[in-house]
Amino acid sequence: MTKITQETIRHDDITYQSIAKAFGLELVEHQEALERMKKLSKPHPSQPDFSYDVPSPALEAKKRMIRLPIDESRDAKDQVLFVDESLWVPIAVVNGNIHILPGVPRLFEKLLEGLKPGLVPRLTDPEGKGVYRILISTPMAESAVATYLTELAGKVESKGVKVGSYPRWGKKRNSVTLVGRDKAYMEELVPQIEENVQGTRVEREDEMDQSDDPDEG
Repeated sequence: MTKITQETIRHDDITYQSIAKAFGLELVEHQEALERMKKLSKPHPSQPDFSYDVPSPALEAKKRMIRLPIDESRDAKDQVLFVDESLWVPIAVVNGNIHILPGVPRLFEKLLEGLKPGLVPRLTDPEGKGVYRILISTPMAESAVATYLTELAGKVESKGVKVGSYPRWGKKRNSVTLVGRDKAYMEELVPQIEENVQGTRVEREDEMDQSDDPDEG
């Protein structure tokens, strides 16, 4: 059985406090997490006299790790997940879509593996089409193509296609992207976009940098 010590999770981490403040939530001491901590967390050798029944700075540090941002308007069981029976560490879920996975890489990996069965179905494409991204490199300034791209975005939105524009700091070429599931429809758009932004389809956004200026970068 894996033992997670106090040092595995930083007692001075402010993630819970920061997320709670951002969403206007209170930090609540989670009793099940505390009970699991008592059962599964082994005291550090430097604290042989540590006790959960005696107030101490060490106990306060431990309890800070199970004071979680809780939304009283949501179902409690959906806000605190225990995904591995060998771990006392909870995954706090805020706003239904923010998952806080504390700990060092080894612990993070175990939590992520435990979360996978519930996470993967949410990421699965029900139509099996996948998500595609098309990248077009343009020498034009973002402001010069903004009007056209705004109009294009309005036209393709009903097809589930997103249009993006990304300036590249210090470079002569910027990037225009199409992201969506309808690959055939997106492919049809490429020639007209290339024409309107004076661009070229590329696989990487830096693909044409050297041809623009061999001495740059």
